[in-house]
Amino acid sequence: MVRSFELSERQACRLVCQSRSVFHYRPRRTSHELARRLEELAAERPRFGYRRLHALLVREGWSVNHKRILRLYQDLGLQVRRKKRKQAARASRKPKVAPSRRGESWSMDFMSDAFTDGRSFRLLDVVDDLTREAVRMEVGISLTASRVIRALEAAIEEYGKPRRITMDNGPEFTSRALDEWAYRQGIELHFIRPGKPTENAYAESFNGRVREECLDQHCFGSLEEARAIVGSWREDYNRVRPHGSLGNATPEEFAAALEEEGYPSSSPGAGAIQSATLNPQQR
Repeated sequence: MVRSFELSERQACRLVCQSRSVFHYRPRRTSHELARRLEELAAERPRFGYRRLHALLVREGWSVNHKRILRLYQDLGLQVRRKKRKQAARASRKPKVAPSRRGESWSMDFMSDAFTDGRSFRLLDVVDDLTREAVRMEVGISLTASRVIRALEAAIEEYGKPRRITMDNGPEFTSRALDEWAYRQGIELHFIRPGKPTENAYAESFNGRVREECLDQHCFGSLEEARAIVGSWREDYNRVRPHGSLGNATPEEFAAALEEEGYPSSSPGAGAIQSATLNPQQR
């Protein structure tokens, strides 16, 4: 309009109902740069959705709305394929008692996978129910009750002793050796009802993340390689990966925020949760 009809910039903007600030706006970073970085992050973490990828971009300094990330996410075809689940009968359930402090309650469960030559191996996962920290991930060909005890002792040495541990009714967990060890340590063993994996929801949820983001993304040639990859993923999960239920803070950031806000032995308040979502420079 300015070139064709020789109008002033002010007149042209008024006719099309556009402010002059919008006319002069130039983005600091182009969508091409943002799209390229989004594709790189999605390639590194193929099981992450757009919200978790948005949290990673914000950490890197990108000032971008999550809705824009969603549009780019859809345009680039980065959607994560969802698995169809069978419809389950709906029934009323008793509410679960949430832990009140870090280290009060742990959950553990077994997983299995296979090497490239077809041999199988097992993985023991131990999770803190409040902070969602992966306190232990033990990889082995055969994880007996004695191996479970050694793994728990290593976790206790690093994180302290829990009051109770929730688990299913597997033979390693119901063994006399684990029962005697827990009695000497003063730890309560809580067994879920048979056929009720939802009663061990923290461990089951964590197992899903391990399966999608670690086990399904790698081929394991040996036990040493599996231990190295799982150990590296555990460090990334605890220190880098944003956790949706913790306000996109990492488990270690959330645990540190609880201690800073003075909630080591009581339920977290809003200030602790808000602090956990901030990066170290903001805190």
